[in-house]
Amino acid sequence: MVARQFIVSYNDSIFDVDYDTDDGLEVFKIQLFSLTSIPPHLQQFNGEDDDRVVLDDSDLTDISNKLKLIKINEEEKEIKLQDSIAAAVVQDNEEESIRNVQILGEDDESDDSGVVHVTNEFKELFSVAADLMKSDEEFARMLQAEEEALMLQEFSVSEQSEEIGQQIRPYISQVQMYEDPVRQEAARKTVPREELEEKALVSLAKEGNFKPSKIEQDHAFLLQLLFWFKQSFRWVNAPPCDGCGNDTNNQGMDAALPSEIQYGAARVELYRCNSCSRTTRFPRYNDPLKLVETRRGRCGEWANCFTLYCRAFGYESRLILDFTDHVWTECFSEFLGRWMHLDPCEGVFDRPLLYEKGWNKKLNYVIAIARDGVYDVTKRYTRKWAEVLSRRNITREPDLLATLHSMTRECRRSFTTQILSELEGRDKIESEELEKFLYSTGDASVSLPGRQSGNKEWRIARSEIGSDDHCSLSNTSCPIRVCVDEHVTKIYNAFSPLLSRCVDHSLPKSRIVEILKIFKEILVELRSSSYKTRQTSINPFILHLLPYFDELINALSLKSKIDTDGKVDICLASDPVNTSLGLPVVLDALDDLINVLNNYDDLNQVSLSWPLIKLNRIHSGSVLASGEELPFGIATSAFDGLSTSKWEEPNGARGCWIVYKLSDKQMHKLVAYDLMSANDAPERDPMDWYEFSRHGHVFYQSTCLLQIYVICFHGFWFFS
Repeated sequence: MVARQFIVSYNDSIFDVDYDTDDGLEVFKIQLFSLTSIPPHLQQFNGEDDDRVVLDDSDLTDISNKLKLIKINEEEKEIKLQDSIAAAVVQDNEEESIRNVQILGEDDESDDSGVVHVTNEFKELFSVAADLMKSDEEFARMLQAEEEALMLQEFSVSEQSEEIGQQIRPYISQVQMYEDPVRQEAARKTVPREELEEKALVSLAKEGNFKPSKIEQDHAFLLQLLFWFKQSFRWVNAPPCDGCGNDTNNQGMDAALPSEIQYGAARVELYRCNSCSRTTRFPRYNDPLKLVETRRGRCGEWANCFTLYCRAFGYESRLILDFTDHVWTECFSEFLGRWMHLDPCEGVFDRPLLYEKGWNKKLNYVIAIARDGVYDVTKRYTRKWAEVLSRRNITREPDLLATLHSMTRECRRSFTTQILSELEGRDKIESEELEKFLYSTGDASVSLPGRQSGNKEWRIARSEIGSDDHCSLSNTSCPIRVCVDEHVTKIYNAFSPLLSRCVDHSLPKSRIVEILKIFKEILVELRSSSYKTRQTSINPFILHLLPYFDELINALSLKSKIDTDGKVDICLASDPVNTSLGLPVVLDALDDLINVLNNYDDLNQVSLSWPLIKLNRIHSGSVLASGEELPFGIATSAFDGLSTSKWEEPNGARGCWIVYKLSDKQMHKLVAYDLMSANDAPERDPMDWYEFSRHGHVFYQSTCLLQIYVICFHGFWFFS
């Protein structure tokens, strides 16, 4: 451990930073982020004396203690990288020059040979910039590979094949079922629509959007529909025994019964019970009306039924057929202005490279089937088009295009001229978009997992498990997120006058706990009512307790009122979304308070402090983390006051950190902090951590932090 004092200048400000050099430059940048609001990935340090750039792997014990901090603009970063690449390309041997553009890793050293060095921090951006400005030579190689693949296709396909049309045509009839009003109504009846609407609005509110547009609400509702479907539909490896419910083993196939054929079951799998030997039938229904009832199946049933749900709620939807044996959905998002990938089996959205990069699928044909046409959307799902072309050997590309155009004309033959014009315009935009997809890099910081649905043996047999069985959809380069958590602070503060009144009236602990449980029952009843019209009547025998909860009721955007018949009700006082945000927080806080009270013999004024009362919790800060799991384990989940949510760092075993920075740029004295570990994986709990103070900012550094959790705190702090 070597402590040094660095003098860092930025604009007109000077910062004296006492720093343990063993922590490395990454932690140093995080500390400067807390002082300057410059994100770590946009920080560059130059020596004050020699103006040399301090690299990420520099030994901080050897560099000058006088540093200049430079904020690098994102666009400037890309331009500099492009200039560096261009400078290398103009050398005599273009290919050799490109090899000279080196990425500086842990064991590399800089030199003066003219080689362009890029620090670890810039690796990802370097890759993006390089891909976006592909050299003429590289572009020519791509075109040549495509031409060769097309030439091979000519030899491998001896004559125009009808096979591809035969594979696609049955799905055209299937998607027409989604337009049936009876099927749509049957689907809508099974959806807790208001619950999903509330969750959609709360998700937007947590991003600071309390007044979303109709387009934003529709987009958020679609995502909640996907998450709900993922939880409500059941994946079938082998169905449980119809008799005793125990495990079964596959015994082959059987002919479908008339009652099964009625709902499109052309195939029926037979399973024998391991316990009672009874045979269980598993018809593979194709009619989404039946699937709304059975709510089980594999990817075919999942995508079929989910696409019906999307159409039932008015979303322009497509069934996506992957010829390497998978099916999913696309919906047109007015919010994004484009088609969006949704996989109900995985609960994943807008990750079209999931299959090629995550599952390691060798794609060939990916066809979208909708009520208005049939489309080849393979280019949306690959960045290896030449390789994909080499596997497209069912029919020639012109013949495929002609087949799809013919099918599309059939689908549109009854459409009006205006609708046809709109569709043709959208087709053109999508065609241009798909071409651009081939040359985009995607988000390199997002880790795409292997297949999660189905048992492990089945996934391995299909070679869809990916490179890492434990990989999850995660972000290794988190954006700075703003915490919308002021309501949490208001709720925590509101418990102080409640407990003060109890102490002033000399209530015993048992009576205080009883009062808290009575109030919890009222809130549980409110939570179960419609979020738009929340209201509950108060039992006359407990009316005298209402003054105890005035502040809490206000913090929840609720109010009490007297009905015409003299009854007292608690109802909404303002925007119902405010109440939806606060209710789960106060219910968790009540449980926590009751639990803490059980450790007290009795209460007095001295007792009214931490951990019983959590006053002045800081809020509305910005959060930066080393990584996060998408979409539910994002960094702000650590500060939302809910025991059911958590920040998850998928790479936490290799070390991780999280920083909360105050919005007002002021320093606050840290009184206490509260760390709660998630209850689902004890092996990921932090082992220990220590605290130290730097320039009025209090940091907490963990020696082993695998995954963090639900956090409440009262000051500025940092985990590493």
